[in-house]
Amino acid sequence: MSYERRGSGGFGGSYGPKPVETGKEYEVQITETSRKGDGIARVQGFVIFVAGGQVGQKVKVKITNVGNRFATAEIAQ
Repeated sequence: MSYERRGSGGFGGSYGPKPVETGKEYEVQITETSRKGDGIARVQGFVIFVAGGQVGQKVKVKITNVGNRFATAEIAQ
């Protein structure tokens, strides 16, 4: 059994610079749907969960939260 991927990641919990920032807007393509029903998009490979996003949509989103491995966003008005 191996647990080395759990915890802080070994370097203070940081996975490096993120390609998105909280509060900024980005144009994205929704390519998948999450288990919770949110749309999934990517910016430079970084996963963004988009509330209310539907597969196939190309939308402008506003980032609401950025974590170590993914961000959350809402569709910009």
